[in-house]
Amino acid sequence: MSVDVDLVVAGAGAAGLAASIAAADGGASVLLLEARETFREGSNTAMSTSMIPAGGSRWQEDAGIDDSPDLFYEDLMAKTKGTVDPVVARSLVEVAPTLVAWLADDCSVPLELVTDITYPGTSRQRHHSVAERAGTVLHGHLLAAAAHRQNITMVVPSRLVAIEEAPGGWSATTERPDGSGEAIVTGAVVFATNGFGANEAMVQQYIPEIADGLYFGGDGSTGDALMIGVALGADTGFLGAYQGHGSVATPHGVLLTWTTMTNGAILVNARGERFQNETIGYSESAVHVLNQQGQFAWAIYDEVIHDKALPFKDYRDLVEMGGVRWADDVAGASAIIGCKQEHVEATMENVSAFAAGREDPLGRADWGHVPEPPLALVKVTGALFHTQGGLRVDGRAAVLRNGEPIPGLFAAGGAAAGVSGEHASGYVSGNGLLSALGLGYLAGRSVAADLSH
Repeated sequence: MSVDVDLVVAGAGAAGLAASIAAADGGASVLLLEARETFREGSNTAMSTSMIPAGGSRWQEDAGIDDSPDLFYEDLMAKTKGTVDPVVARSLVEVAPTLVAWLADDCSVPLELVTDITYPGTSRQRHHSVAERAGTVLHGHLLAAAAHRQNITMVVPSRLVAIEEAPGGWSATTERPDGSGEAIVTGAVVFATNGFGANEAMVQQYIPEIADGLYFGGDGSTGDALMIGVALGADTGFLGAYQGHGSVATPHGVLLTWTTMTNGAILVNARGERFQNETIGYSESAVHVLNQQGQFAWAIYDEVIHDKALPFKDYRDLVEMGGVRWADDVAGASAIIGCKQEHVEATMENVSAFAAGREDPLGRADWGHVPEPPLALVKVTGALFHTQGGLRVDGRAAVLRNGEPIPGLFAAGGAAAGVSGEHASGYVSGNGLLSALGLGYLAGRSVAADLSH
């Protein structure tokens, strides 16, 4: 069969760009399709904090941090209570050190090791990020790397709407906003269109517990890959898994970084009372916040914690927008919340006692710094960021059908079943980008390897 292009990649976020670059560097001609012109700011990659976990990287070695793929794998197993796909998890933790080195060396992404925060569910400091800790910056470097490859052709806006199996490859149908499109004959396809978080019907069907929450993800996550894959008879898995977040500032629509919680901030409801262990993962916190009166809560912290949050661009943006309000004392904090002063006084007194050694009935043991006046307050809500279930893949990122890889068909990022297990509680910071970049890289390498045979 004569092909128009070796590889069609649908989606120009981290997954699609990694797949395109890896395949192109292996000699493949690549057609990269992106359905939305807003993708530079509105993709899940752009909206991320650019955290990429890797155990056993050269950055960790330079910092004297003892880590390895095995330790990373154990952390994933523990956080997901053993429900993570062991094949995909093992493949991603093994490739992660190579991945971050490839991003730095081959894609010119200026990564550094994050050492001022350890996220819930991680036993080592293993997150690598750009200095700005902003997904738009990471995304920009990947777009620049793709632009430097002459064998990558990018078309925006163009949406992959269907694929059909053909002898030795695929016939891919594209569609532009004006209704025009074309059929492209290709040797391989990579789904990198993310999950289904922007598809209200799918969210209601598969993860109803978060259906009433704010959606805080890319507008292109409409479930295209899942629907096309299912039509082909592909296997699916972990459709109830997702990344939520319990601290999106409202009404500002800006993320309040969870580093505030891990460094000592507390969450209170409209009555000024705590309702959860703030050191659980931010993903599972979303539902707890949505279960409060009005579906919101207040984060309370102080200047010490404020200073530790400033390295995050989202937080600096929130400060500039006036989303962080300050109170000189507990009375002022109570007035901002609109609750009785004695409730906040009791809450703060209890926090001090818990930090001093009294058992917290909500289960928090690590208090870090106890907030002291003046106090910062941010009104937050729970949100869905992106889904973590999708098409099942093997260790090469090949899509499975009846447990066997479909030749020439791959999925990465939210289009694939990730490594967060079955529920929101299995999500560890960086799982989304690891699945996007890691599976994208593996898919691209797989396509290049298949071409050479």
